[in-house]
Amino acid sequence: MTAQQPSNSGTIDMADTKERISSIVGENEVVLFMKGTPLFPQCGFSSRAVHILDHCGVTYESVDVLQDMEIRQGIKAYSDWPTIPQLYVKGEFLGGSDIMTEMFEAGELQQMFTDKGVKTAD
Repeated sequence: MTAQQPSNSGTIDMADTKERISSIVGENEVVLFMKGTPLFPQCGFSSRAVHILDHCGVTYESVDVLQDMEIRQGIKAYSDWPTIPQLYVKGEFLGGSDIMTEMFEAGELQQMFTDKGVKTAD
């Protein structure tokens, strides 16, 4: 059994992917790049991140990296962070679920949302 080589049409255009990610991050106050969706997270770390954001009551956009391999690989290069989920607030990379958890438990995440004027869910 031999592995198939990807065709030229299947190559990842990192410049285009970076532009797509920049657009998503720039157009949304809070963005969570995750595995799965908020209703059906596909890993424990993504589930934890969703629960924290939901508990904070902020409005956020989610991006399911499992549905787009370019985004899945591109987000790691974009942030220079090797794992998913990844949280962006007002265009700035915050970190993954461990950092979110530490900040949440210390009350720092909630304060940061308030300080940055992040909208809460209606």
